[in-house]
Amino acid sequence: MIFALTIGWAFYTMPSQEEIDQRRAEQALQDSLAAVQAQQQAEFEGRQDSLQSGSDSEMGMGVDSVTDRGTESAAEITESARNLGVFSANSAEDTVKTVIQTPLYEIELSNLGGGPVKYTLADYNTWDQEQVQMIRDTTRSAYSLGFLSSQNYNIETNNLLFDPLQDTDVISLDGSDSTQVSYAYRVDDTSEIIFTYTFHADHYSYTMNVEFVNMDQYISGAIVDLGWMSGLRLTERDRTLDVASTAAYVFAGGELEKLQLEEEGEAEQQINGTIGWVSTRTKFFGQYIMPLTNSTGALLMGEVEGVLGEAGTEHTYRSVVQSNIAESSELSYEMFLGPLEYYKLRDYDEHAYDVVEIGYALIRWFADPLVRYLVIPFFTFGSMFISNYGVLIILFGVIVKLVLFPLTQKSFKSMAAMKDLQPQMKEIQEKYKDDPQKQQKETIALYKRAKVNPLGGCLPMFLQFPILITLFFFFQNAMVIRQKSFLWANDLSAPDYILDLPFTIPLLGDQLAGFVLFMSAAMFLQTKVSGGMSGGGAPSGGPNMKAFQYVIPFVLLFVFNNFAAGLSLYYLVYNVLSVAQQWIINKQSAAKNTEAVAVETSNNRKGRKKKK
Repeated sequence: MIFALTIGWAFYTMPSQEEIDQRRAEQALQDSLAAVQAQQQAEFEGRQDSLQSGSDSEMGMGVDSVTDRGTESAAEITESARNLGVFSANSAEDTVKTVIQTPLYEIELSNLGGGPVKYTLADYNTWDQEQVQMIRDTTRSAYSLGFLSSQNYNIETNNLLFDPLQDTDVISLDGSDSTQVSYAYRVDDTSEIIFTYTFHADHYSYTMNVEFVNMDQYISGAIVDLGWMSGLRLTERDRTLDVASTAAYVFAGGELEKLQLEEEGEAEQQINGTIGWVSTRTKFFGQYIMPLTNSTGALLMGEVEGVLGEAGTEHTYRSVVQSNIAESSELSYEMFLGPLEYYKLRDYDEHAYDVVEIGYALIRWFADPLVRYLVIPFFTFGSMFISNYGVLIILFGVIVKLVLFPLTQKSFKSMAAMKDLQPQMKEIQEKYKDDPQKQQKETIALYKRAKVNPLGGCLPMFLQFPILITLFFFFQNAMVIRQKSFLWANDLSAPDYILDLPFTIPLLGDQLAGFVLFMSAAMFLQTKVSGGMSGGGAPSGGPNMKAFQYVIPFVLLFVFNNFAAGLSLYYLVYNVLSVAQQWIINKQSAAKNTEAVAVETSNNRKGRKKKK
């Protein structure tokens, strides 16, 4: 059957002659564009070494090792920038800071690079209750415009000292206010590069315009790129879990590409074509660059210094958008810098939330609408009436259990029926222990007489998996429960450790989480009440599957111990309700069996009386 399906599928998917001709035409078109792209690519790749070397001194800086080194003089900056031809001279005399204050954030910009050096969120704190400051390098602009000069120098603007075009040091915004901040780098009296930022008081996104004024003679070719060159600061207590989500992304052609290193070293990922946006992120915070004018490609870069998985290992990711200034002397971008919250990201771009893991790629078609249109709206709407998110998770667990009730009811009834057949199955196994074929035949006959399907509980359980897996990912990455407390858990997005161990257990660690302990106990009780998943004795010569079922709760204790407390709380509620449901079904099944035995006994008595 597999062979027949394979052959049939091959014939079905075989392209027609028209499709072959169309593909040849498309290939010819691609080949005709290859020369142009090759030239652009060569110019872009020629600058990649500059992107790497230009900030190597900042790549390895961690959260604790980075300090604001204060202002730098024009001479010091010129020396650090080395000889860059006409771009070596600085028209500005010293570094100047401009601060924009809004109800959502405070951003500090420097004329060293003409961009942000600090970005502090007003409503979000780190695990130790310091305000989140997202930018790792605090000395020069996190954004850098790069290009090849006509004198063959690789130029990065975060090494250049711009002239600030405003005199105000601090600008405060409120309500729907907005403001503009501009910087200019003048090469001569008529040639300059101008950066203009527009900030708004009521949202995290802002725009950046780049204007090239009479710069044709100073820039070689037409390819320039704008990139986020600073690492993002980590914010969570468990640095390892925070780092596990750190990555770089590009959204292009309706697809999301991810760069995340799995070993120590460096890696790059080049994408050609029109770019939707690029991004880098930590577990709960991220930055995006969306080209609004034109784009021809993107570059993602990552570096890991140290052993992967260890707390002291440094992870740094950068994202760059490539553009062609031959089409226009002005480029425009929309930036986002802030929390990875669904509604805030949706206002920025409908696909921006795709960077948050909510399930395996195989079920993303199901997980996306479930999370976006049901789960997140539930917590958003519910928080208007119930301020405690632990209570909301409990209520959510009850609702999910009710939704899945038809599936779980059928599965649990099948388990109960199998449990009732255990004595008879054991008799068959003992009677035909030397004849496996006869044992199997009699077992199947028993199932038919009892009208029990041994696989009847499998399909309902399988249909639940997409929902349970989606919620498994959601609660681990849900910004909505970050730093929300419940009972002894101070942060439902982090493990709720309640017991310190005097030693370290592999995979488990040196602490035990509270909700995980209760969840494992509930799972053990559910296994006890259900009598094991199969409900029957092990076949002759086979493994003791019933004993194996009692090991699973212990194994899950290791798996869930370092996960978010909100996830463990949800599964605890779900398992407690499952225990209650299975207990009720078992009681009903036992009552039916007692009634059936009574009826059979009564019939037997009546039969004996008739014979007399």
